[in-house]
Amino acid sequence: MKVFSASSLFAGASLLAATSVMAQTAPAPAAPAAAQSSLAYNIGVVTDYRYRGISQSRSKPALQGGLDYTDKSGFYVGAWASTINWIKDSNASDGSMELDIYGGYKASVGAVGYDVGVLRYEYVGNKLGKVDGFANANTTEIYGAMTYSVVTAKYSYSLGDTFGTLNSKGSTYLDLSANFDLGGGFTLTPHVGRQLIKNAPGYSYTDYSLTLAKDLGNGLSATGMIVGTNADKVNYDFGGKGYLGKDALVVGIKYSF
Repeated sequence: MKVFSASSLFAGASLLAATSVMAQTAPAPAAPAAAQSSLAYNIGVVTDYRYRGISQSRSKPALQGGLDYTDKSGFYVGAWASTINWIKDSNASDGSMELDIYGGYKASVGAVGYDVGVLRYEYVGNKLGKVDGFANANTTEIYGAMTYSVVTAKYSYSLGDTFGTLNSKGSTYLDLSANFDLGGGFTLTPHVGRQLIKNAPGYSYTDYSLTLAKDLGNGLSATGMIVGTNADKVNYDFGGKGYLGKDALVVGIKYSF
């Protein structure tokens, strides 16, 4: 489950210095560069894969990677994958990889950026079903986000059963985050979110995190995140193998190219 953050595009202008002794008229600002289409890849590893505060890898390291195509029109598509453990911990079902496939549109109106799209969480090989007391884990959400200055609010809505919970169509997730540029390649991102599981209030919870990221140059970046939840300790201990919503420090490194 990949967490997405909305972004905005900014254009700058340059001022040419006059070298003549004659009076000069300041040139007009340069026209904004035309938007370009792009294809980007990333691969990384984290000490624990946390999604909406809940460990997906049973507090163990996870290997992750993805690709994104962004069209100059603002439309985008992408795919992202990670190793996981929670489905196998839930019962005897297979499902050791999560594959997210998504697409949407980003643009801005004045100083406000927006992002709308659809996201499919595919748990490859999972066989969860009603006979086990679960719904199939595969989940589809639509989402919308708005960004103003450094603050982003995002709302996600499930179109069917949500992450293996029966009769949970219409579950929602609302989160608020900010992105502060500290200089020197450092950014600080506080976050709080609320996951509501329809018809299963015992699975609803609030999560929170604080992430410090460092751009190491040449496509490398590193992160350190303090994360936690108030999720129910019984409902989020799959297979009796440990509470998945506990407070933790998660470290990661990623290469983008």
